Amino acid sequence: MPLRCILLATANPGKVRELRQLIAEWGPVEVRSLAEVGGFALPSEDAATYRKNAIRKAEAVASATGCPALADDSGLEVVALGGAPGVRSARWAPTDAERVQKLLARLENVRDRRASFVCAVALAWPDGRVETAEGRCEGSIARAPSGQGGFGYDPVFVSADLGMTFGEAPPEAKLRTSHRARALRALGRRLGFGGG
Repeated sequence: MPLRCILLATANPGKVRELRQLIAEWGPVEVRSLAEVGGFALPSEDAATYRKNAIRKAEAVASATGCPALADDSGLEVVALGGAPGVRSARWAPTDAERVQKLLARLENVRDRRASFVCAVALAWPDGRVETAEGRCEGSIARAPSGQGGFGYDPVFVSADLGMTFGEAPPEAKLRTSHRARALRALGRRLGFGGG
């Protein structure tokens, strides 16, 4: 079925910006945010996996609005922390700055700083159909934040592909290599949009 409009099931302005740019690669699809629609609260992200959280949000928005809805759930998995903060990445501390500070404190005397960013995306239609895809990118955790770009853990995640933090990376470079970009392109291919 043709896809003419997608409602983004997120209240995160950084995610809205990135998702709009990535969906633009699919062709002429109108993309709207929850802020444009108003009056809708997302369900809690307390499922055990990124995929289940993404599906929960996308299905809730599609059902409530009658519009196909796209949601993502993503997280940072640090080897030395046993995969933490993982699916709880956005809830590990109250703000982005506090989350980064907590992460760096936990890794203060740790030599193995390998980490992965993981993203699951879900596109749900009002009729109950759901398509999902996942993306991952490898890297490590810097000793201190660097760069003013991105959001969340971006200033301390050193991308193995780019050799710099996502906070330092130009937006177009992050959009080529990030976990979210890989997940959206995989979903685009699944839907027949090519997806780069």
